[in-house]
Amino acid sequence: MPLSLYDATVASYLQTLGAIEGFLAKGLEHCRARQIDPESIVMTRLYEDMLPFRFQVTQTAAHSIGAIEAVRKGLFTPPPRLEPDYAGLQKIVADARAALEKVSVDEVNGFVGRDVTFAFGERKVPFTGEGFLLSFSVPNFYFHASQAYGILRMKGVPLGKQDFMGRLRIKQ
Repeated sequence: MPLSLYDATVASYLQTLGAIEGFLAKGLEHCRARQIDPESIVMTRLYEDMLPFRFQVTQTAAHSIGAIEAVRKGLFTPPPRLEPDYAGLQKIVADARAALEKVSVDEVNGFVGRDVTFAFGERKVPFTGEGFLLSFSVPNFYFHASQAYGILRMKGVPLGKQDFMGRLRIKQ
């Protein structure tokens, strides 16, 4: 069976969102064990000119379920900046994963060839559905997931590569 657009996007989003849920839980556990306020992590940045942990986590939802919704509508615009607390970040990720679990294989595979526009202010960039998902959404999704992981590591949360990889889809 050939690789489908669903496999290359939604299946991967689900795996990594599950991993993000796991490393957010480990981050909370780490904070509680060391009597650290988890809210102190929310605005942490890897470098002063980068956006904070809060932004990195919210963007994983924007570039997963938000990207699927954009292809449905034919338009992606950057979402508003949210300001959730640590628990709110956990909810955003869980909600994104739950919404993606309801997306059908046939629907996503039907996105091939569909017109999608990325609009940012006056700038408009045309894509096909698969082009938008694979060249814009997926790279952004992984970038933000890795930044969130890196911030937690920087804060001392005991995470390893498997925490980032999440539950693998192993052939049975």
